[in-house]
Amino acid sequence: MREVTVGTADLAAYQQILGPERSAALRSGAERLAGLLGGRTVWNVNSTAAGGGVAELLHSLVPLATALGLPVRWLVIDGDPRFFAVTKRLCTLVYGSPGDGGPTGEPEQEHYRRVLRANSEDLAGFVRPGDVVVVHEAQPAGLVPAVAEMGARVVYRAHTGCDVPNENTARGWAFLRPYVEKADASVFLIADHVQGWAPNPHVIAPSIDPCSPKNVTLSPAETVEVLRAAGVLSGGSGRPVTVSRGGPPIEIRHPVIAVRDGAPPDAGAAMVVQVSRWDRLKDMAGVLRSFVAADVPGSYLTLAGSDVTGVSDDPEAAEMFDECRREWAQLPQPIRARVQLLCLPMTDMRENALVVNALQQHATVVVQKSLAEGFGLTATEAMWKARPVLANAVGGLRTQVVPDESGLLLEPSDTAGAAASIARVLGDPQLAAHLGAGARRRVREHYLPDRHLLRWGRLIENLLPEGGR
Repeated sequence: MREVTVGTADLAAYQQILGPERSAALRSGAERLAGLLGGRTVWNVNSTAAGGGVAELLHSLVPLATALGLPVRWLVIDGDPRFFAVTKRLCTLVYGSPGDGGPTGEPEQEHYRRVLRANSEDLAGFVRPGDVVVVHEAQPAGLVPAVAEMGARVVYRAHTGCDVPNENTARGWAFLRPYVEKADASVFLIADHVQGWAPNPHVIAPSIDPCSPKNVTLSPAETVEVLRAAGVLSGGSGRPVTVSRGGPPIEIRHPVIAVRDGAPPDAGAAMVVQVSRWDRLKDMAGVLRSFVAADVPGSYLTLAGSDVTGVSDDPEAAEMFDECRREWAQLPQPIRARVQLLCLPMTDMRENALVVNALQQHATVVVQKSLAEGFGLTATEAMWKARPVLANAVGGLRTQVVPDESGLLLEPSDTAGAAASIARVLGDPQLAAHLGAGARRRVREHYLPDRHLLRWGRLIENLLPEGGR
């Protein structure tokens, strides 16, 4: 187990976006919580410092909370390949999918417990009685009883869930329930994902960081320059490009790993984009099929995910990327030449974030075709950039996207319907602009970090002796 060191956010940048009223409410809430904590620490525990939505959230919220004077820190557990294979299986089961079909019996339980026993020994060196520990997702869920024994208050935060429970969700939760039910509270992304047995359940939607390299505003010229430097668009000089936004300058010096037939697309091409992990449930191949079926002349598809060697807690990433690459290779050459599969380097996370930002800002249409989703942060990011978003009607995406107002919802199994929606938005710039404007409004109203932190603050207040429970 190790602590993740993060900086402190620039409050002035957030105040500029939030405005005086929301900024004042955030400061007031943080001051109240800091007083109630009285020297206690709020710890976040998860499985990786890079890649995926949990790490993304913590890289945003921990520096902001610190800047507000809150004692919030972040720990990452250790595990071996077998442990992460089992926990990946659990997350997939909770999503309602059989995943790799592997077992979740006593041998898997025993290995899971053994790995987390070692981590709990490390955790005891950090956590003190009275602290609050937020355990994120299946990987560290087994730490919940140990945290309780340390005299700390413990919250289990679920980042996955299924709209309609089935035998897969039952198996996943059966594995996790003995640990999770010992928490003082549990937090889910949407109401449909709350388990009836869950202790003291709450529903808190996540947020995006509008001041991070992934979400700051870039000019059209800067966007193209970044994508050319990364090798996403044609016309690059081969030299690094430096972009300055708020924090230290970011240099784009690591080109993407690209699978394509021919040169990169021109900056003027209409582009359909999905950015997500190379995960079966993100259905990158389904996006590919929908784009092919849409058959819009001159349009281009970019499927972008993390470098498959750079996400330690996702052992299936390379397999999913290879499956998508094989399907791409079977396409007729004229269509294959209008599709690129990108692995984004993880060497420098700020550089990675800026390339994702540029991809989303440059996109004509952003797709999030997840087969299951806790909450679609990549969709929220694209919405903040005023992009028209086409998303499957699953999980939190059903809450984020208001049909014909902030995007379009798709049926997960309907390739023809997704193709028709892609063609519709590509062919109607007025509709695209309307959906993009509505998307940005919705994120401003519901999914910025002040709302997120204030709801967490109220939950934590109620867990403390002074909280009045």
